[in-house]
Amino acid sequence: MTAYTASELMVVRASRELEDGDVVFVGIGLPNLACNLARLTHAPNLVLIYESGAVGAMPERLPVSIGDPALVAGALSVCSLPEVFLNYLQGGRITVGFLGGAQIDRYGNINTTVIGSDYHQPKVRLPGSGGACEIAILAEKVLIITPLKKRNFPERVDFVTSPGFLTGGTAREDMGITGQGPTVVITDLGVFHFDSATREMVLTDLHPGAEKSAVQENIGWNVRFADDLRITDPPTFDELRLIREELDPKHIYI
Repeated sequence: MTAYTASELMVVRASRELEDGDVVFVGIGLPNLACNLARLTHAPNLVLIYESGAVGAMPERLPVSIGDPALVAGALSVCSLPEVFLNYLQGGRITVGFLGGAQIDRYGNINTTVIGSDYHQPKVRLPGSGGACEIAILAEKVLIITPLKKRNFPERVDFVTSPGFLTGGTAREDMGITGQGPTVVITDLGVFHFDSATREMVLTDLHPGAEKSAVQENIGWNVRFADDLRITDPPTFDELRLIREELDPKHIYI
């Protein structure tokens, strides 16, 4: 079981960003896998909150949607969607929010609204924000997880749905946005963090077998590589076993 897929590595790497006791606003997909993997390994006291209203969810199987009944059984409480946003997100109780998007730029801004420069006649009209903008603004920190593809990582997004660091530097703070913003971007080739001064994405971790040239080919600007570029630790036997046998045995996400 030593071989693993890019998706499995992304899930494992994302789970390692979570700390025991974190209160996480969870989405469906790879973030869902990452959170439940962390809960079963190094963070048993992780508090999972789903947009549908499940608070402190402890699903016995991996939920397939935010409305899955598995989220209710054993949860600390169940409330309405508006109460989740009001009491937990706007109340400053979410320490980690997971986000993804159709476009992510060098300053961590996310677009899930339109592709194309003309908002009224775009090339593609996307679902919009949902709760992503509020998560990006109000969560203590934001983790982004998505495959690295050039069309998804332009130098500048076509529309800022969920703010990262806007134009860089102090632009986010100058707008009065309270959350610290994105802290890490986890892709299938490597991991980015953000420069503390410029707020630009910097590749800090390269996944095993990935090349710098492949990262540059799949991104829309000249990438900054950390001087002390690390190699991501591969998934352990136990992490892969949990993903494949307990969390996603039917390969819904992996």
